[in-house]
Amino acid sequence: MSRQASKDTNAELAVRRLLHAAGLRYRVEYPVPGMARRRIDVAFTRAKVAVLIDGCFWHGCPVHATQPKANAEWWRNKLDRNMARDRETTEHLAAQGWMVLRFWEHELPEDVAVRVRAAVEQRLAERPRRHEEWRD
Repeated sequence: MSRQASKDTNAELAVRRLLHAAGLRYRVEYPVPGMARRRIDVAFTRAKVAVLIDGCFWHGCPVHATQPKANAEWWRNKLDRNMARDRETTEHLAAQGWMVLRFWEHELPEDVAVRVRAAVEQRLAERPRRHEEWRD
């Protein structure tokens, strides 16, 4: 398990390259506000959009997840805790006003980048501009 990449996976790097090429700037491995030891893979802080790219095995992909046969009970508990932590993190971020976008590592990076870009642009368009906030 220690050799498993927990950040900068191939899926993350591919999506980040496409987002950067599209002119979007973001934070990588951004700390989840108010939750110790949890990170957002790609964070658009101004738009409050959190992008999380989950590995199929570790996060229980309904299409590709497998169940180890050796030490099966321990693995089932471990993977269930991972999925519960994912739900808790999503709920926490949403309660703080973040738009949370979760993707599976098997999704095409081009499709992910298009959806992320649309979400960021939508959130930025909804946000009042600073000079408009001061006119009240």
